[in-house]
Amino acid sequence: MAADTNCGFKRSRKLNKNGNPSQSPVWQAPKSAYLHVPFCRHRCGYCNFSVVAGRDELVDRFIAAIDAELSLLKRPAIETLFIGGGTPTHLEPPALDRFLTMARQRFDCESLSEFSVEANPEDINETKLNILADHGVNRISLGVQSFQASKLSMLQRGHSDRIAIDAVEACATKIGNVSIDLIFAAPGETLSQWQSDLRQALSLPIDHLSTYALTFEKGTTFWNQLRRGEFSGLDDDVEVQMYQTARSMCRDHGLQQYEISSFAFPGKRCQHNLAYWRGLGWYAAGTGAASFTDGVRRVNHRSTTTYLKKVESGITPVHESEEIKPEQYARERFAFGMRMIEGVDVDQLTAETGIDLQKLCRDELLHMQQHDLIASDGPRLYLTERGILFADTVASNLLSG
Repeated sequence: MAADTNCGFKRSRKLNKNGNPSQSPVWQAPKSAYLHVPFCRHRCGYCNFSVVAGRDELVDRFIAAIDAELSLLKRPAIETLFIGGGTPTHLEPPALDRFLTMARQRFDCESLSEFSVEANPEDINETKLNILADHGVNRISLGVQSFQASKLSMLQRGHSDRIAIDAVEACATKIGNVSIDLIFAAPGETLSQWQSDLRQALSLPIDHLSTYALTFEKGTTFWNQLRRGEFSGLDDDVEVQMYQTARSMCRDHGLQQYEISSFAFPGKRCQHNLAYWRGLGWYAAGTGAASFTDGVRRVNHRSTTTYLKKVESGITPVHESEEIKPEQYARERFAFGMRMIEGVDVDQLTAETGIDLQKLCRDELLHMQQHDLIASDGPRLYLTERGILFADTVASNLLSG
């Protein structure tokens, strides 16, 4: 990809006094958008997202507010649209229809190739699937997490294995492109139980699988329970076994691992997430939504009521904003790009950002190569088998220097 066609920014050809390309980015318009719907039936114990439960009386106000926020964008053209949450499909059919109508009206969707919506299995029914399909949704991401009754109960999920199976099959029939999330390393979980979850998932008509080790985020119910000693996480060795089991079983089934936590059949990689990992910028709206446009990262208020009051008063709902400098941008693209199994072409990234990353990160790269975390194939750097298990360490090194 030539530097001048990069969707992140193109750099000036002018040289600075050191003879290096000028680092004056001209940011390009994003081609992706994310909308956050905060409503859920309840908040699961591990969830630290911007979620509100039991407040469905706010739905109409929320749709009006996010519509007002999006109106400021002047209908940009996009290629991927991802509606997450929360649980977008928690909306009742009339509200879901209004929301999706509004979303399509606020963007130029002529080149929209991937339209994803997150859903919980218990919310899937024929009426809602028809609404999703009628609005052009062509990818469903189902928060299954497990097919084990005891694990589902521990995770405080609202569905059974039968409901999850039926939801996957119904979505595959109507929408045709189904991704599911699974959680592993739950307290008390055994390797055989995790293998059972994977076997069940891989027996279903899915095109994409995301697997995540259970984390205990500060401020969540699980975090507090962990601190009180009410349960404990699994040993690291068991967690690694579970992760490696997922990798091998997916590979045997034909699902290619293309990112640390993501597996897909050929042609079914999540294009929206790839835009994130490649640092290409994205629009965002809704409670707690984070955007990256014009070199600035903006994050909305996480409180749904605060978000509503701000928008309804004509005040920006943005709670935090940060201008991303060229070096930081280059480091972030490097770090998040290394999450992808194919790795990063460092020469190409240097050309696109105007930052000599081999020089900037020389010490970190040498250290990680010496510790068998990364390897090279010409200009391409990628995680080794050991590095895949320490991907967060690699990213941290590249981000902080």
